[in-house]
Amino acid sequence: MLQLEGVSKSFTKNGITREVLRQVDATFLPGDAVGILGRNGAGKSTLMRILAGVEHPTSGRVHRRMSISWPMGYDAAVHNSLTGADNARFIARLYDRPLDWVEGFVQDFSEIGEEFREPVKTYSAGMRARLVFALSLAVDFDCYLIDEVIAAGDARFAERCRQALLARRGRSALVLVSHQINTVRSLCSHAAILHEGRLTFHEDLDQAFAEYEQL
Repeated sequence: MLQLEGVSKSFTKNGITREVLRQVDATFLPGDAVGILGRNGAGKSTLMRILAGVEHPTSGRVHRRMSISWPMGYDAAVHNSLTGADNARFIARLYDRPLDWVEGFVQDFSEIGEEFREPVKTYSAGMRARLVFALSLAVDFDCYLIDEVIAAGDARFAERCRQALLARRGRSALVLVSHQINTVRSLCSHAAILHEGRLTFHEDLDQAFAEYEQL
C-alpha cells in the first residue's frame, strides 16, 4: 500500500509562498492503475517526487508499505558520469539482481545501441528517458511511478513501453501523471485530477476526462 494522508506542499520564493498540494489524501494498492491529470504547473511532478520519497511534504504523512520505483522520466534516477551499462550494473547491485541479466535487459529494451557504453551525460533527452524506463523495468516493483516517459522516442517504442506496463498492471500498481487524456486512457482504469492543489478521484474515466477538459 502507498498512502498519502493530509499531504500538503508549499514553496517560498522571493517572500511569496505558493501551495502546490493541499491536504491530499490518496491510497494506491497493487493492481490499481491510476492516471493523474493536470495542466502544466499543476504540481504533478512534485506529487511524483513525494510519492517516491525524493521530496518531503511540508505537512502530512506518506505511508509506503510496498516497493516503489523512482519516477520514470526523472533524470536523477541515473548517474550522468557513468555509462548506461554502469548504471544498469549499479541498479542490479542496489536491488540484488543478477548483474549480467540486468545489463542485458536494459541494453536490449532501451535500444540506444553503442551509446549504452558511453557516459549518460552525452545522451539526448530521449535516450535518457529510454534508459530510465528500461532500468525501472529491470526491477519488479510493487508500484511503478510514471512521469510521461512513454512519450519518449518514436511511436513503435512508445507502444513497446505501453505493453510492458500493461503486462505489469495485474500484479503492480501504476501511478501515471500526465496532461494527455489519450495517455491515461491507454494505461489506466481510474483517473484523478490535480487542480489548484486538490486531488479529486473519479471511478469513471470519461467523467474525469470531461471534467478535465472543462478546466
